[in-house]
Amino acid sequence: MTETSSPKIAVVGGGTGLPVLLRGLKNLPVELSAIVTVADDGGSSGRLREEMEIPPPGDVRNVIAALSDQEPLIIEMFQHRFNSNSELSGHSLGNLILAALTSITGNFVHAIQEMSRVLNVRGHVLPAANQCVVLNAEMEDGSIVIGESKIPEAGKTVKRVFLTPEPIKPLEESIQVIREADLIVLGPGSLYTSILPNLLVPGIGEEICKAKAKKVYICNLMTQPGETLNFSASDHIQALYSHMDCSFIDLILVNNEPIPSHLKYRYQEEQARPVVFDVENLAKLGIEVIAEEIISLDKGLVRHNTEKVAQILYSLIER
Repeated sequence: MTETSSPKIAVVGGGTGLPVLLRGLKNLPVELSAIVTVADDGGSSGRLREEMEIPPPGDVRNVIAALSDQEPLIIEMFQHRFNSNSELSGHSLGNLILAALTSITGNFVHAIQEMSRVLNVRGHVLPAANQCVVLNAEMEDGSIVIGESKIPEAGKTVKRVFLTPEPIKPLEESIQVIREADLIVLGPGSLYTSILPNLLVPGIGEEICKAKAKKVYICNLMTQPGETLNFSASDHIQALYSHMDCSFIDLILVNNEPIPSHLKYRYQEEQARPVVFDVENLAKLGIEVIAEEIISLDKGLVRHNTEKVAQILYSLIER
């Protein structure tokens, strides 16, 4: 980073966690790039993926909406999900537009670029791969579960996840973004179904391991049934390391703010609980722990406070 250029942040993930984080980061004086998973196979994305043989647009759509500077009504329209008795039911308008642009341009990446231009997106939105990939999980009992949406539903302990079919190629733009980044951020998001699918694309995980940038993992606030049941913060890190064959996380951001009892009870009913940040185990891994009050309560859900997290990440660049 030169004195005149903006610091470059590369954020890797998907699901609901990534857009929450990006809404805070986009207001900072940084050059922002989001590398987004394309392993989704459920809902509207799964249907379009199956029918049109294109990468699933849902995670990308949510990131575009989060980074857009368009009028709120335009974004509301882009995110609108049809609810009717027709074949449109369940589809979001943004997914359909991205599918149409992919058909017109012949390329999913070009479709994202055009949509980003129309919606005045701050930053770069990059799919982890410009093709359909299938996320598979090998469970502790030896069984194989095929499909991102099926993994949490299996009710078993995940041993490892992997992608098919081969060969899978990363975008050159994504590799360049990782190499040039001043800060690489992973999470928040589902460990096995939102974060690892990006790292498993050949080239992306390796480049992150080699990158000179600081790498920070934003730990989830709650455990996730079917994925990280009873996981501590260090368990999340160990799962990343076991898939990457390298120890690459420099810092971990964890929450130390108490979660209201009524919300903990509600999450317990779903077999989820606050993630315990086991400082001693994290220290043994050589990871710096940043513990802050970073929760935001949104409609009865526990989410990361996007502004606080963004400011913490920005302060890491200054260090």
